[in-house]
Amino acid sequence: MIGTPKSPALDARQFVSSRRWNECDDYALRPVAGVFTDIDDTLTRDGAIEPQALGALHALRDAGVPVIAITGRPLGWSEPFARAWPVAAIVPENGAAALIREGTAVRTEFAQDEPTRVRNARRLREAAARLIAELPGTTLARDSAGRVTDIAIDHSEFAHLDAATIDRVVAIMRAEGMTATVSSIHVNGWFGDHDKLSGARWMVRRLLGRDLDAERERWIYVGDSTNDQAMFGFFPLSVGVANLRNFAAQLRTWPAYITDGERGAGFAEVAQRVIAARR
Repeated sequence: MIGTPKSPALDARQFVSSRRWNECDDYALRPVAGVFTDIDDTLTRDGAIEPQALGALHALRDAGVPVIAITGRPLGWSEPFARAWPVAAIVPENGAAALIREGTAVRTEFAQDEPTRVRNARRLREAAARLIAELPGTTLARDSAGRVTDIAIDHSEFAHLDAATIDRVVAIMRAEGMTATVSSIHVNGWFGDHDKLSGARWMVRRLLGRDLDAERERWIYVGDSTNDQAMFGFFPLSVGVANLRNFAAQLRTWPAYITDGERGAGFAEVAQRVIAARR
């Protein structure tokens, strides 16, 4: 389901499948192999990483727990953070690319080959032109210059679109044959069958030579929005930071757990429990 973030009066029944994160048993956390996380409004606030989240990333790295960030943000936007943050990799553009740490360098890889990306680039330009022409008031996200494999329409970062317009953006993207998802700030559209989950599988295979499906109980996913629902449904140890509740009206797949804190503070809660369980 899609729409703009709302803060409705919440009913306890909406959280029947989600427990507080501090109720997660240490026994389930001891064998954790790593952490996947969204970026916007999970680690960051207004585009900047929160101090609690950055401290948590350092603590997880020092404890030997790899962190892989998976985001709808563009490749160009993500590259400085792949160099600066203590993460094993960042997978931008919803699974289409990977920025992999190799010592002090960062290696860029793609899920699609170059001829496919070239063909899709033309189709993306055509789809973007149609959206802007048919839906007055829609604008491409300001980070679009750094995008390689998708387009993003801003609905809540620097512009505002109502729920009906967001629905129409998604409908046009899908009519063009695109995959479309709604994050806390953008509507993203792309050509291809990749997504956050395929990106997670790719990175476990690429970095560790292992099969994520065979060990999904050993990985945690942390997110904040409706476009995290596939990840919430896949990982038994799925966690929503507290601001996920803003999407109560749109969410249909809830994570197993929800933190008390929002954004970076919530991510820090996850890190603290994981590290404590390993001790």
